[in-house]
Amino acid sequence: MLIVDPDEESRSALARQLALEGFSVRDTSGAAGMHQCLAHDGIDLILLDLVLPDIDGLQLAREVRSLSWKVGLIMMASRTDVIDRIVGLEIGADDYILKPFHIRELIARMKSILRRVQPTMPASSTGEQVFSFDGWQFNPSRRKLTSPLGHDIVLTSGEYELLKVFVEHPGQVLTRNQLMDLTRGREWNGLDRVVDAQIVRLRKKIEIDPKNPQLIKSVRGAGYVFASRLSYASARTCGVPAMDRDQILYRQTEKSQPY
Repeated sequence: MLIVDPDEESRSALARQLALEGFSVRDTSGAAGMHQCLAHDGIDLILLDLVLPDIDGLQLAREVRSLSWKVGLIMMASRTDVIDRIVGLEIGADDYILKPFHIRELIARMKSILRRVQPTMPASSTGEQVFSFDGWQFNPSRRKLTSPLGHDIVLTSGEYELLKVFVEHPGQVLTRNQLMDLTRGREWNGLDRVVDAQIVRLRKKIEIDPKNPQLIKSVRGAGYVFASRLSYASARTCGVPAMDRDQILYRQTEKSQPY
């Protein structure tokens, strides 16, 4: 993993702590060092400070995502501007953490992201479920989303968590508060629009027309609902749904209104 932070003292202290936890850590102060590490080292996760001496951290995050979606990316910042947080997530950051933070919280978030970028060996198909909706196939156990055309779609950790919650609660209107609790378990902040930003990104990947969503719909004054007909099966027979769940879907979604 790589720490990109202009503060040498805090960067070195964090690198030492993470090394003691068993992580292989590189660190650098800015964009040039980051690009060098990405070119020559096997980097699977980047901790990227928002404020850098040679480039805006958000611009550098865009560059990371232009190179690869397989590298985990956590933005770090001392300021609490919600716009920066939303923009960071919209351009592809997996997570956003405010300084100062507790090392155990950071490690927990890192491990969650590393489970995406370092997938384990496929589990036995026994007990696995594959959810099907509108031609899409979603296997939460393997964190795999396949489009109707058979293409594997890369999801960030936040997008994966949201989609998993939606397919596990089909037809149920979920508030932003509930989505925050079910995905990351964080304390709710009414001013925080991070969930909205994540949903916008997820819609861009799974909706035919993200501006007129048919799968993840907004319910005015309430929240969001997964409105697609949903079926599921074991991984061995994912082409043949084991049980149709359409009968429990929310039937009022056609009345849903955007915020």
